[in-house]
Amino acid sequence: MAFASLAVVFVLFMAASSAPSPLYVVYQQQWHFTATTLTTVFAVYVLGMIGALLVLGALSDHLGRRPVLLSAIALEAVSMVLFLTAGSVGLLLTARLIQGIATGAAMTTLGAALSDLNPAHAPHRAGLVTGTAPTFGLGLGALGCGLLVEYGPHPTRLVYVLLLLALVVAGALLSALPETSLRRPGAARSLQPRLRIAPHLRADLLSLVPILIASWALGGLYLSLGPSVAAGLFGLANHVVGGLVVTLLTGPAFLTALALRGWPVGRTLAVSAMLLLAGTAVALTGVEAHSLTAAALGTAIAGVGFGGSALASFGTLARIAGPAERSELFSVAFVISYLAFSIPAVIAGIAATHAGLKDTFVTYAATVAALCALALLAQRLRMSRAPVTPGVPQV
Repeated sequence: MAFASLAVVFVLFMAASSAPSPLYVVYQQQWHFTATTLTTVFAVYVLGMIGALLVLGALSDHLGRRPVLLSAIALEAVSMVLFLTAGSVGLLLTARLIQGIATGAAMTTLGAALSDLNPAHAPHRAGLVTGTAPTFGLGLGALGCGLLVEYGPHPTRLVYVLLLLALVVAGALLSALPETSLRRPGAARSLQPRLRIAPHLRADLLSLVPILIASWALGGLYLSLGPSVAAGLFGLANHVVGGLVVTLLTGPAFLTALALRGWPVGRTLAVSAMLLLAGTAVALTGVEAHSLTAAALGTAIAGVGFGGSALASFGTLARIAGPAERSELFSVAFVISYLAFSIPAVIAGIAATHAGLKDTFVTYAATVAALCALALLAQRLRMSRAPVTPGVPQV
């Protein structure tokens, strides 16, 4: 019950984080701002998240998981109230910044708490949830918001009311759960901004960096500019389509992570890198040829690679870290992922304002494809250098 509850809360936070994506086009039409401003709104969220990961990443290792999670839920609720009352870009930026802080505090703590509760008979379950909850939640939030914007009343308000109610329920649920981590001294010292990894974990994390960057950079492109590409390049103004653009990437990612959970990590990473490369290339071809079918097919293929890479990456981290190392390790991994998620997207927003949406998308997708090729090369080099132990299957 406790494990399942934490998984649901994880999905809720990620759904809330992607819910504004289909609304960016609406805000842009109402307030007449540029693509640069649009991606800045997107990036402010990531700025808050990374700040929280740096400052609060290890806090739950000292105070316990439940106090940090309840505080994150309260802060997320504040951001929902700000979204509800937003009438300008300034308030929208403030809401996204606070939401980023809340999500950053929650993600690393949820990853650690799930690892604490991981059942002995299913050693990969925590990694599976940590790897799939982001993709499932992102797709659910974007598609759900798209449906509400297109068919529900009060398009810029209703989704936030529903999320606020869900957060109240989540807070009550977490209040009833037992604490999973013992309190230990050093909480104040842990707030010093830093990225620290235990020496014996560094090689494993470094081997995952190329695939983390490639996959999350692609995710950033779709969540920031995906709905605008659908509307501006293909003439698809329906807001459900804006949500589907995100879901077309994250839906296959979620299903793939479920399907491949029994695969060896090395094979999963190699196949994921190949599919990310192939899918991005097909989507790029579709945009160049103005073929919606090719663009959609490429997105779905890339989504399969995204899901496999998330599963293998976060599954590895959940398995190799000890209880006192988990929050810090997840913090570092999430910082890497969300820097890749945000910085290229902001650059793309600036470029789209000056060079146009199509040229920007093509250049961005080509860069991601190159990163995927680098990730594939890095994984092959890592596997070729791995020591072979007679009688032990290689992963």
